[in-house]
Amino acid sequence: MLGIIIGVGAVIAMVAIGEGSRRRINERLKNLGTNLLIVRPGAQSMGRAVLAAGSSITLKLEDAAAIKTRSELVQDFSAELSRNSQIKYENKNVNSSVIGALTSYPNVRSFSIAKGRFFNEEELRARSKVAVIGQSVAEVLFERDSPVGKIIKINSQNFYVIGLFEKKGASGNQDQDDQIVIPLTTAQLRLFGLDYVNAIAVMAKDNVPLEEVTFDIERTLRRQHRLRSDQENDFNIRNMSDIVSTAQETSATLSLLLASIAAISLVVGGIGIMNIMVVSVTERTKEIGIRKAIGAKRKDILAQFLIEALMICLLGGFIGIATGIGTALFLESNAGWTIAITTDSIILSFGLSIGIGIFFGFYPAWKAANSNVIDALRYE
Repeated sequence: MLGIIIGVGAVIAMVAIGEGSRRRINERLKNLGTNLLIVRPGAQSMGRAVLAAGSSITLKLEDAAAIKTRSELVQDFSAELSRNSQIKYENKNVNSSVIGALTSYPNVRSFSIAKGRFFNEEELRARSKVAVIGQSVAEVLFERDSPVGKIIKINSQNFYVIGLFEKKGASGNQDQDDQIVIPLTTAQLRLFGLDYVNAIAVMAKDNVPLEEVTFDIERTLRRQHRLRSDQENDFNIRNMSDIVSTAQETSATLSLLLASIAAISLVVGGIGIMNIMVVSVTERTKEIGIRKAIGAKRKDILAQFLIEALMICLLGGFIGIATGIGTALFLESNAGWTIAITTDSIILSFGLSIGIGIFFGFYPAWKAANSNVIDALRYE
């Protein structure tokens, strides 16, 4: 019975871990926006040196404007220029990502404001030194205090904090809360001294195939950059829905793998039941002979041993369900894992335990039912 308990408990716990992981990934990816496309400068070769994607200077603010005006499939956009910078407040400092963006940034990137506000068009035109910071930055610099209204230093320049983003969590290896957003004009002309952008986030209109939007953007940028037909793109377009789909497939495969590994212990438990039942039949050979001698039929002996095997699995299944749920809840509360206990996993594991009881209990029962009466009575 211990094998069944461990098997059922392992299946429920592993499926709960896998499903929790899948839901957490989906929730994080949903925050990225499934209708979002990211345009970045393509890799450029300069002599023997090759610049990484995003390091070239082929994208300008005019490109972002052209995408919006020439494409009817685009709902909104935000041109962005990001650099890692040293952020200071009083005696505390942190190295974080500083992003110069347009006023459309929260809408395009699906960010919400927890406190304060986002900068407006007037502040964008005036190149104002205002900033909206993420939760991770706020926790390091201000701990439990509100950052709104405070003065921080970015690369030794004073910036007035006007807003705090809602917590969004990590996406892959990137913490989306570890960032500071300032007006793009401020980033270009007053902080970094650059006239280009290193990303254009494009929000497609609802119910429009992203492949069509990608083609439309590619055609617009090729025309904007005056590229000949024999020239390769000097930019690349990433489709966030592809990333979401890949992550979902990976998560589903992981869940299946975890459940399959756990199910192996159920099979091992079934083999253990078969071995125990074979020993039981051998030890009770004389009892079987006596029952047959006083009128028991083959089906009676078969039913007896099948019921015994089934009862072992039923008891083990019930205890295993409690063990699996308890293990999953323990991991959630103590290890901080996201757990999702599903009814399907409970039904599946319990059904498997019953099936294993019947399958592995049949051979010992069949052996007992077909034993010779005379030999059984003489067995010591």
